[in-house]
Amino acid sequence: MKTRGIRLRKSMGQHFLADPNVAAMIVRRAQFNPDDVVLEIGAGIGALTLPLAQQVKHVLAVEPDRKIAAILGNELSAEGICNVTIIEKDILQCDIEALAAKSDAPFKVLGNLPYNISSQVLVRLIHYRQVIESAFLTFQKEVAERLAAKHGNKSYGRLSVLIQYCAEIYPLVQVAASAFFPKPKVDSQVVGIEFHHPVSFQATDEDFLFQIVRAAFGKRRKTLKNALLGSNLEFGDEGISAALELAEIDSRRRAETLSVKEFVTLSNHLQGLRLDLQ
Repeated sequence: MKTRGIRLRKSMGQHFLADPNVAAMIVRRAQFNPDDVVLEIGAGIGALTLPLAQQVKHVLAVEPDRKIAAILGNELSAEGICNVTIIEKDILQCDIEALAAKSDAPFKVLGNLPYNISSQVLVRLIHYRQVIESAFLTFQKEVAERLAAKHGNKSYGRLSVLIQYCAEIYPLVQVAASAFFPKPKVDSQVVGIEFHHPVSFQATDEDFLFQIVRAAFGKRRKTLKNALLGSNLEFGDEGISAALELAEIDSRRRAETLSVKEFVTLSNHLQGLRLDLQ
């Protein structure tokens, strides 16, 4: 990258996949179909883009860095690849619904996510999941383990609940730190995410559910009741106690002990109480 006049910043979470064998393995294990349209997040100079383009109908390659995007364009031209559209934009600023309109069906996502925005990107994909069939994303290994953690595990947290509410998540490929440039301090893991359409346990208001989850884990050392009372949800002791009783959840439990279904049940009861007060 240095020989091409590009300086990568570790502080921005910029780590590019540099091992072509690992890239080929990721694309192969994701089992893309010839008619797939794939949104690639953080395309870089094409480590994943090139093998991906040979497997699918079209690739929407998002790369915000102008210089890197130019190199990617040159690499694609040199290989005679013409089914890739390069989008010079931050994925957090992209209109995902508009991009999905380019596909006849829900599209798929592939991404080597910058470490510093990986959680934000995941939440954004959850928000737009109605137009996404599945995603294959690279996270720091610790983050990937948190996403898949079950209730009762110390790694279980807000993102665990959000992703497990609407999707099945599974490990796809473990990637050693040595496969990236610059080399990060930790290994990574590619996870597969299959979104449920519809979800197994439907929240009456998903935005409200996510607020409840955020509040519950915001003070995870406190009991669930005290964590909710200390949030800005504007429920008093009586309302929270009533909702917990209706949901058959002991108020002394902590957030990490609640299953996804229990969070949905609690959220729905609190939402019902909120509507009754209006």
